[in-house]
Amino acid sequence: MHLRMPSFDRGLTSGLWALALGLYVILFAVGVGVDAAVAVIVGGLAAGAIYFFVRIYGEEPLR
Repeated sequence: MHLRMPSFDRGLTSGLWALALGLYVILFAVGVGVDAAVAVIVGGLAAGAIYFFVRIYGEEPLR
């Protein structure tokens, strides 16, 4: 029996990248002294942009 990694949808992997990096932006902004409300808004916008960028350009071309 040959075991291999399961196939994940591009939307799921894009969402995970967006969630992780958006949270990173929020924590970094709060860490350097930006107001928490502004940090959440900027982090949410960054997460949305990251989601669409990874969704569109994140897949390797097929052979």
